[in-house]
Amino acid sequence: MTKQLDKPAPKGRTAARIALGAILVLAGTSHLTFARDDFRAQVPEFVPLKEDTTVLLSGVAEITLGAALLFAPRSQRERVGGLAAAFFTAIFPGNIAQAIHHRDAFGLDSDAKRVGRLFGQPLLIAWAWWSTRTAK
Repeated sequence: MTKQLDKPAPKGRTAARIALGAILVLAGTSHLTFARDDFRAQVPEFVPLKEDTTVLLSGVAEITLGAALLFAPRSQRERVGGLAAAFFTAIFPGNIAQAIHHRDAFGLDSDAKRVGRLFGQPLLIAWAWWSTRTAK
């Protein structure tokens, strides 16, 4: 027996999913190239890998998740959205470490900016989750 697919997602959700996928591919590419030093500033001290290795692996993960958001078949999109939300949750300690240790990166050169950025992470989690839900 095959599961009948739900209706396609509304256009707004589709646009949001595509935008998030593109952002993740760009962010992942920046991990591997032009923003590598800035991303090192976010690696918490408790991570057992070298900072550069962590940045490279997270960049590959972001590119993979972004591509999956862009190209996964409809039947897999909710799963991909859940993985993206989990990824955003998993990297949140890096944002906290940047704030606690007063590390400048990405133009976040004050405590207020670094703390303000922390409020953006739950929005990314919600974006990943919401944009991949199907119409029931």
